[in-house]
Amino acid sequence: MAPRTSTMWKLLGLAGVVGVAATGAITLRNERKRRDYSPDEIRSVLHERYARAVAAQDGTGEVPLTAVRMSAKTRIRRLLRRIRSGA
Repeated sequence: MAPRTSTMWKLLGLAGVVGVAATGAITLRNERKRRDYSPDEIRSVLHERYARAVAAQDGTGEVPLTAVRMSAKTRIRRLLRRIRSGA
């Protein structure tokens, strides 16, 4: 006996709901992992990656990592963002 068209649509809708729920769960898990890092940790990792990439491209052994100072514009933006968020 062949399934009716309405049954097929119900199964398709159920599969869509399950897919959306699974995608949301994966996104939530990834977001939790991403929020575990502080901005300073992320910045230092990015600086290290950049230094390695530059060293590999230039053929030199290593690039010294120096602290990168924030510009006044960036500091003001961060301050305003903190004020707006209430933190």
